[in-house]
Order: sequence, then C-alpha cells, then structure tokens
Amino acid sequence: MRNIVLSHLLLPLFASLAFSATAAPATAIVDPVVPVVASATSSVKLNLNTADAVTLQKELNGIGKAKADAIVMYRDEHGPFTSVDELLEIKGIGKALLDRNRDKLTIE
Repeated sequence: MRNIVLSHLLLPLFASLAFSATAAPATAIVDPVVPVVASATSSVKLNLNTADAVTLQKELNGIGKAKADAIVMYRDEHGPFTSVDELLEIKGIGKALLDRNRDKLTIE
C-alpha cells in the first residue's frame, strides 16, 4: 500500500521535471557570452633588467622555474640586457618562445 501511495506522489513529480528539462528553449541552456575585458596588468611591460625569477615565471608564457632562473643567472653573469633579442642566447629559449612574449617585455 505504501509503495502505491509513493509511486502516485512521485510519478507526477518526476514526469514534470523530465518534461520541463526537455521543453526548455535552447537559449536558456546556452550561457551568454561575456566579453573579455583586458586587465590593467596586461598593458604593463615587464622589464627584463629588474624582474625577478618568480615574476618572470608568472607573467611570461612558456617560462617555468628553470628558464626564469636561467634568465636571472644570465643577467647576473653578463650584465643588464641591451635588447629583448638577447634572450635567444639563453639555452631553452628559442625564437617562437621569444615571439610569444615579445609584447610583454621591455628593456629600461
């Protein structure tokens, strides 16, 4: 008896949920596109002669801990960078990686 009562109460509930899920318009399911707003930090360029390894690793694409440490070590051994292209002298940094990050870097 209890099973019959429960089935009579729950069946309409499940049926209405299934119907409302399939009857919903497609536009209600798709999330609206939110425009991406550039942050203020994306326009600031990173100075190769003053940035530490943690900042280089965080701000540059494809630069991990080892490459960031290599950039700082190169700067300590050879003096300040005179050009962004000087990064090509560091092992593990190639033209593609430099081109990917060129717009984020500056020499001051």
